[in-house]
Amino acid sequence: MVVLVVGGAGYIGSHACRALRHGGHDVIVYDNLCTGFESLVQGFELVKADVLDGAALGRVLPRVDAIMHFAAHAYVGESVANPRKYFRNNVEGGLSLLNAAADAGVKKIIFSSTCAVYGVPAKVPIDEDTPRQPVNPYGVSKLFFENALAAYDRAYGIRYASLRYFNAAGADESGEIGEMHDPETHLIPLALAAAAGTGPELQVFGTDYATPDGTCVRDYIHVNDLASAHVKALELLSEGNMSFAVNLGTGSGYSVQEVISSVEAVAGKRVSRKSAPRRAGDPPALVANPAKAEMLLGWKATRGLREIVETAWNFAQRKAAVAR
Repeated sequence: MVVLVVGGAGYIGSHACRALRHGGHDVIVYDNLCTGFESLVQGFELVKADVLDGAALGRVLPRVDAIMHFAAHAYVGESVANPRKYFRNNVEGGLSLLNAAADAGVKKIIFSSTCAVYGVPAKVPIDEDTPRQPVNPYGVSKLFFENALAAYDRAYGIRYASLRYFNAAGADESGEIGEMHDPETHLIPLALAAAAGTGPELQVFGTDYATPDGTCVRDYIHVNDLASAHVKALELLSEGNMSFAVNLGTGSGYSVQEVISSVEAVAGKRVSRKSAPRRAGDPPALVANPAKAEMLLGWKATRGLREIVETAWNFAQRKAAVAR
């Protein structure tokens, strides 16, 4: 199958490209490189274009059988400060892609959704029946696209998988690709940089949450586990005639403090840190109930927090060595 990976030069998209190729699929990467890196998709065909460019989409989509859509701005805090940016790219850009897919007759889309569509859940772990009530523009933009997918499914027969994943983390075991956000806002790479002395001291946003140690609790899932779930979702869409949404997580939550402790154990160095106020739009705890994904896709996360941190540290060390 030929798969167009939109946003494929980004963090999760680049790992999905490798998983697709390993699964025997052909990959075309579509990315404007505003946050992606060409180095992450070396060896793949790359179309440098924006998701809002209908003409560019119209040229490439007749060549493909399915789409994986990762092209989204994804900083919660930035979405609160600059919602216009998020609705322009995540909503208008998403509709541009959907319209082009409908015009080209592409009937299968795997969507990179998020647990942010649930907002502050009434109970944790979170299952797929939890009301979707996002509390920040990022989550709102993702929920809009989920609703658009459902409408296009009913009207045009476009089948979709909305994969609501929790905190993607870690790096490919090869050390060749990993997180390269600019700016970096994710906890694990920031903590590793603070430990290595290559970045500023870590800011711990909120120490007064109603959690065991007062810091936010999240479900950290290895990026390669996520990538494998995308391939399984594509295969399920190809076999049947059913759209679906599933949570992708491990089912275990770790606090910011627990992650810091794991980073210190792996790096063998202290993470310099300071407390900071809570960030707008941050729920206290987000942990997945991944039972539906296991039942529907035959998928289960296989890597834990230690492996996530070890692979991220390996990638950071390798990147630092190349820079020297």
